[in-house]
Amino acid sequence: MTPAAAPEHDGTHDHDHDEDGYAGPATLEVDGTEYAVAVTLVGHFEPLDGRYHWYGRVAAHEELHAALDGRKRPARVTTPDGAADGEVSDIDPWLRYRLAGTSTPPFAVESAGELEAAG
Repeated sequence: MTPAAAPEHDGTHDHDHDEDGYAGPATLEVDGTEYAVAVTLVGHFEPLDGRYHWYGRVAAHEELHAALDGRKRPARVTTPDGAADGEVSDIDPWLRYRLAGTSTPPFAVESAGELEAAG
């Protein structure tokens, strides 16, 4: 059985924070192997812990899925605007892995003043 088309909204950011984001091509490095992927990422400064949190999904990618087989792994994501370390985890029914990290995100942020203040 083939899963239905992936929803436009993946439920990764259902809250009232002001968010920055990025959607587009990226390089994802996992266990020393680089994958050319597409990502959809958002992020926000969390005043409760004083850190910037970014997260989203990696579009379905057969080679990545074959390597990970649903396992959680540390990863480095690079976009045209920057690079950051995070974690790949939680695969959804459309074979999209969750990608998340804290601190400086791999994309430009409008709330850069808040991010710099968080250090």
